[in-house]
Amino acid sequence: MKSRFSARRNNINNAETAVKHSQVTGVLITNLGSPDEPTTGAVRRYLREFLSDRRVVEIPRLLWLIILHGIILRIRPAKSAKLYQTIWQDDGAPLVTITAAQKEKLASKIKSQYGDQVIVDFAMRYGNPSISSVLQKFQQQGVDKLVVLPLYPQYAGPTTASTFDALSKELQNWRYVPSIHFINTYHHNPLYITALANTVVEHVKQYGKPDKLVLSYHGMPELFHEWGDPYYDFCLETTRLLKTKLSSEAVNNDYAFNEDEIITTFQSRFGKAEWLKPYTDETLENLPTQGDKHIAIISPAFSSDCLETLEELEHENREIFMEAGGEQYHYIAALNDRDDHIDVLFNLVAPLLND
Repeated sequence: MKSRFSARRNNINNAETAVKHSQVTGVLITNLGSPDEPTTGAVRRYLREFLSDRRVVEIPRLLWLIILHGIILRIRPAKSAKLYQTIWQDDGAPLVTITAAQKEKLASKIKSQYGDQVIVDFAMRYGNPSISSVLQKFQQQGVDKLVVLPLYPQYAGPTTASTFDALSKELQNWRYVPSIHFINTYHHNPLYITALANTVVEHVKQYGKPDKLVLSYHGMPELFHEWGDPYYDFCLETTRLLKTKLSSEAVNNDYAFNEDEIITTFQSRFGKAEWLKPYTDETLENLPTQGDKHIAIISPAFSSDCLETLEELEHENREIFMEAGGEQYHYIAALNDRDDHIDVLFNLVAPLLND
């Protein structure tokens, strides 16, 4: 009983603090997350949290829990830990360190125009720093308005909506809830499309124009699309806009692409169910037989490089392509903390800071 009253008293104190500092805005950028360490135990904890999310796996709960705890969490952590070890850096997981760098650059840009009344931080949907912990820090700082930007350009239930779930779950415990602006997609943002095009043009200048530019998006079960998730459509829209941006009407002919020189694929499928097609690995295996032996591959759905890009695209899919007869394979890095990408993020949140 005492702890319950203490919690209520803390909520009242936090609400009073928020009201006193009613001009403080918090900007939260979020990403998927990573294990704390590239070890079997840390990966198991991460996968348990990730794969327990009902947004991620939508099969009957009891059946899935049996599969998850009886099979997957016994086998997959050790295999995934070895993969994480191949990309791990001295300062930690690339996804986390890159997101932290994005936060620092965005905070600097915002501070130059809005001063100290806007606080910028980052969180991970799974793992650390958690969304809950960062929101609680915002609460202690008296944040009265909250702007949340999940770093998933194309809305999807397992990513964007799951982030909203975590946000809502934490805020349900607050007595004083700030005003909230949640940015759910930016797949058609002109600056985002321009930033993607910039990376392609820079690559072509250095390595020459490939036979095919492969846009490899993260996969999703086909059923999710049939049930109404717009992710697939948003991916195709991104491809269409990027094709227009890279056409001869938009860039120098030396760097321009024709319509059929840019293709869309989907990577990282899991299990036996049908996922969005065409599959990246199967496409890469077939391209050399069609005469496309020089390719560049980019993953527009990832705002930061991570295991799925640095290991799966950079290494695993390279091997598939080269063993099938390919000659040149280049992975074009995610937008990461490029200045033009930080401009995208600023462009998305700035209008909401002026309210």
